[in-house]
Amino acid sequence: MASSPLILFPLHLALLLVISCLAISMNSVESAPRFVPSPWSVAHATFYGDETASETMGGYGLKNSQENFGGACGYGNLFSSGYGTSTAALSSTLFKNGYGCGTCYQIKCVKSPWCYKVSPYTTVTATNLCPPNWSKDSNAGGWCNPPRTHFDMSKPAFMKIANWKAGIVPVMYRRVPCSKKGGLEFSFQGNGYWLLVYVMNVGGGGDIGSIYVKGSKTDWICMSHNWGASYQAFATLGGQALSFRITSYTTKETLVAYNVAPSNWRVGLTYKASVNFH
Repeated sequence: MASSPLILFPLHLALLLVISCLAISMNSVESAPRFVPSPWSVAHATFYGDETASETMGGYGLKNSQENFGGACGYGNLFSSGYGTSTAALSSTLFKNGYGCGTCYQIKCVKSPWCYKVSPYTTVTATNLCPPNWSKDSNAGGWCNPPRTHFDMSKPAFMKIANWKAGIVPVMYRRVPCSKKGGLEFSFQGNGYWLLVYVMNVGGGGDIGSIYVKGSKTDWICMSHNWGASYQAFATLGGQALSFRITSYTTKETLVAYNVAPSNWRVGLTYKASVNFH
């Protein structure tokens, strides 16, 4: 598993991150309504990669270290992390600087002769960013340019709703609850003084708004948003069992996962909680 990039912030920006994290937590509630589907909206969809969906594992052609860690959300190998090929890259309007990672959508092809009538819709999870292409017009190749709402799907996912020869099709989409088996999963990176955690297998709204970590010898520590689905804490947490308090970005529901990682936890490993959003 490749290491993820450490984004360094000036002091005033770091303070803003902490304040933002605290604000999200203070506005959250311990119990909130379950996530419910949103109304249907209009967008367009394309696909990238081939039938193997191998290109969805990388960073969407972004030549940086994110390419080796599962794209802009950082989910790593999408097969081993449980996402498979039912995935899509979101235009930045939906990606929301990484807060859209893990969200789930039903997508159906409409008003095109290329649509498959036998497959009314397919469900995908957002695992990547479809970056803008400012060299092309938004209606002629720059499909992910803001403010467009666009899904660049894996080819297997696209082929469930339309013939791939179409290239691009109009679609209807809606947010739906993410149905996940088991609890939240926390993939660890970092070192003895910096813990970077990727949160996966998120149910309910599928997204994360804030995270706190608590060592068996510390109070709750606010983790700042690094990139994609990753959060970081600059603290010495080695040799301590770790618990996490997670707040959904959409519903503001808060869960506490106690003793997720044992005191001998190691970076490069993934630890599973017994709780999840619904």
